[in-house]
Amino acid sequence: MKVKLEARQISLAYDKGGAGTGLVALSGIDLVIAENEFVSIVGPSGCGKTSFLLVVDGLIPASGGKILVDGLETSRPGPDRAVVFQDPCLLPWRTVIGNVVYGLECAGVKAAEARERAQHFIKLVGLNGFEDRYPYELSGGMQQRVNLARALVTDPQILLMDEPFAALDAQTREVMQEELLRIWSGTNKTVLFITHQIDEAVILSDRVVIFSPRPGQVKAALDVPFERPRSLQLKRSPRFHELEDRIWGFMQDDMGRAPAIPQAPA
Repeated sequence: MKVKLEARQISLAYDKGGAGTGLVALSGIDLVIAENEFVSIVGPSGCGKTSFLLVVDGLIPASGGKILVDGLETSRPGPDRAVVFQDPCLLPWRTVIGNVVYGLECAGVKAAEARERAQHFIKLVGLNGFEDRYPYELSGGMQQRVNLARALVTDPQILLMDEPFAALDAQTREVMQEELLRIWSGTNKTVLFITHQIDEAVILSDRVVIFSPRPGQVKAALDVPFERPRSLQLKRSPRFHELEDRIWGFMQDDMGRAPAIPQAPA
């Protein structure tokens, strides 16, 4: 197994307005992700899932610990990682292809090459024929496809996905899960995926990591034993529901244990 991404004892504390109090979001996160592995993180709201992803990308600095990519410590954003957020954040004055090539333009890639690479990924995400449409002409699911193509076109080694389907309706969300399975099988990127949906984590992932309530810690990590390629029909199988229930059991242990919010001294 070649290790692609490693978190060693990551901690994160937010200073609350300089009042001498802090909110501890993460505490002692250890996580190893292999090359081409798809790992999802689930856990209760406020447990630090998104904060951890932002630390991995280098968008916010950890208070302690290290992030390593291919064995090398990193603390800043870089071309080896790309983030797909919940909000597509497309540039409204640019067409589909204009949005997809934007990162390549910033990197100084020649226009002809950038357009050719963009066209490949537009086709991969199923938007062939929509190159000249503007974001307002696209559905939510189509906008997220553009968002995904924009991340993939820069050829990152690691794809960081922060609840990318959370804003979609249930039917579109399932379609996008199936599409992501197809796209991932064609690119074999290393993926770190944040979600609240246990079934989404199971259908997509090689491994599901469960975070405890704040401060976030790795409570458990479970392998997903189902062979690939996968179909959404798998969600109806007893074995799938058994794994869902097992993950839910870990999370249920913490139900009712609300994380304390530090207060400034009177």
